[in-house]
Parts: sequence; structure tokens; C-alpha cells
Amino acid sequence: MPDRQQTATAAAAALRAFATKAPQTPVLIGFDGFVDSIIRVVQKRSDVDSFTPMPTIRAFGERILAADGKSANFEFVVNQEKLGGNGPIMANAMLEATLRVAYIGALGRPNVHGIFAEFARRVEAFPVCDPGFTDAVEFGNGKLMLGKYAHVANLDADMVRAAIPEDDLRELVVRSRAFGFTNWTMLPKCESVYRMLVEMIPERSEAERPYLFVDFADPAKREDDDLAGVCRLLSTFESKARVVLGLNLSEAGQTMGVLGIGEAAGATDADGLIATAERIRAELGLHGVVVHPREGAAASIHGGSGLDAAHFRGPYIQEPRLSTGAGDNFNAGFTLGLLAGLDAAGCLACGTGTSGFYVREARSPALPELARFLADLPDPA
Repeated sequence: MPDRQQTATAAAAALRAFATKAPQTPVLIGFDGFVDSIIRVVQKRSDVDSFTPMPTIRAFGERILAADGKSANFEFVVNQEKLGGNGPIMANAMLEATLRVAYIGALGRPNVHGIFAEFARRVEAFPVCDPGFTDAVEFGNGKLMLGKYAHVANLDADMVRAAIPEDDLRELVVRSRAFGFTNWTMLPKCESVYRMLVEMIPERSEAERPYLFVDFADPAKREDDDLAGVCRLLSTFESKARVVLGLNLSEAGQTMGVLGIGEAAGATDADGLIATAERIRAELGLHGVVVHPREGAAASIHGGSGLDAAHFRGPYIQEPRLSTGAGDNFNAGFTLGLLAGLDAAGCLACGTGTSGFYVREARSPALPELARFLADLPDPA
């Protein structure tokens, strides 16, 4: 079995070989869109220009609890405003990999919101409604996403049909080699879009079917029956697409719970993570399931050559420059690995490499940068 660096080096070589094909590889991503404010909470302010940020979510929570029955004032400092939403961030990372990206989603309609203007010029953009807004409150050990999503909540198949002529929509679907369906949690009506687009995919042999990467995006607030229902819906798509479900550790546990198949493994247990991915994949009959804690990731993929399961220890860093969007960059990198023909371990290297570069540099890597990063992959720090 290749070691970690050998796997990463082989993935780097495969990406370099794929570089000439990437611009001719069309992908279709959707469907959300948010204006993200990246925020730090002030713990102590020394002067008008300097402050110490709240270090952890626990420290912030303790300050909130201390104010119970009283009152408190918290200062939020906006470090950056940027395009957000699981779909746009995933699509933006795929753009950096030079893939041919089309995007359907909440970018602003009738006028594209200014934060998405450059993005809409770079992708083939199909705006269907106005974006939502997210305050991403970041700490050293995680983040709190405070969303306002009234505009995106009603996004459904009828809205997409009203924005895109049917012939154009069908052409987008037929040509695409991969799809990214993201943020099911905040789009209560999006399953109608899923059904509509999958119905447009032509019948093909398994090896020729497009990939369909799905990210629920923290379904904790959705009803268990809803989550179980969308899981079963994904199973029905396998005749048209090779469906890959991406889950963080918490999402994996919730998914196993609603399916009645046990509990997720611990974050540091490689064998357990592989077993978790395989249990969910087998229960739903999907092409693949990926489980990605922050420290690494595991995948179970089943295709014509049988079962391919792997774990990969990523280049985790304790103090990221930017963590909001790391999971979406993982999704983009993993999908890039699939399109480049990599095995499960190689796809995991691409996914963790893309997210690892992103949290260090606060941007998604270009394809040559990702290959270089993988060729000399940092150890977890």
C-alpha cells in the first residue's frame, strides 16, 4: 500500500496529465448563493486599530452564558466580505482548476449582486433569484454560520425553468461530466430541481455516466424524515449518474441515525471512518460516500472494478487563515480527482490538498499550485 506522500505525489502527476483536458471538461454546479461576511469577535480591544479576538467557540459561549438574565455587548469586526454559499465556493475552486464551469443559483435576479459580478463573468452563469446573507463568525477551533436566507428558501424547479429556456437547460445537463448539488439544508424546495435535472441526463453505461457530488451542508436543523427522504431519493439517481455523497463527521452520524444503521466512528479512527463511509454507501446503493473530519478523510467507492475504500491524513493546520469554505474546496478537489480518473486515495489527496491549500492561503489553488502542494504535502500542524 502506498504511503501518504507516495499517494499525494501520484495524485499530483495525474493532475498534471489531466491539465490539458480540464478546460474541455464541463461541470454544472448549484444552487445557493450567499454574501459572506467573515467576522471575528473582539475579546479585548487595546486601541482603535488593535484587538485580541475571542479564541474559541467555548470562550464565546461562556461569555454568552455569563450574560444570562443580564445583558452583554459583543463587537463583531468584519475582516472580509466575499462571495459565499456552498455552490459558488465549490464552483470557484473548480474554476481555479480550469474546468469549464456552469452555475445555476442565487446570484441575484434580475441583476447579479455585485459580490458575484466577477464570478458571473468567469462561469457560465444562470441566476435564478437573489442571494442570501451569512455572517461567518470564525474562531481558532471552528466557526458559527449565522444565515439569513429568505431569498433562497423558495428556489425550486419552476424558478429554474422561468430563468433558463428548456433547450438551454437540457444542453447544460447533457454535456456535463460532473454535477455539484449543494446546500440541501437551506433550500427546502431544491429536491424538485434535483429531480428535474437528473431526468434530463441521458441513459448511459455506468462508466460513461456523469458524477453527481451531493453536499447536504449541515442538516441538523432539518427533520429526520426529510433527511432520510433525500437520502433515499439519491439512491434513485444511480441509474443516471454516479452519485457521491460528501459528509463531515457530524453529518455522517446524523445520516446513519436517520437510516437506522448505527453510529459514526471517531474522528481519528481511520478504519472506523472507512467503515462509516462504506456502511452508508452500501445502505443507499450509491457509487460513493466520503466522510471528512478536519484531520483527514475516508471514502468508499464502488464501481465496475469493485470496492475501493481508503483513508487519507490531510495537511491539517490548527490556525487557518480562512476556514469558511474549506469543506466546499474539499468537495471541489475530490470531484476534480474523480474527473482525472484517480482512485479513492488519490481523490482524497486532491480533496484534502485543495482544502489544505485554501485554509493556508485564503484562496483556492490553481491546478499547477495544487499539483505542487501535493508533490510536497505538508504534515499536519
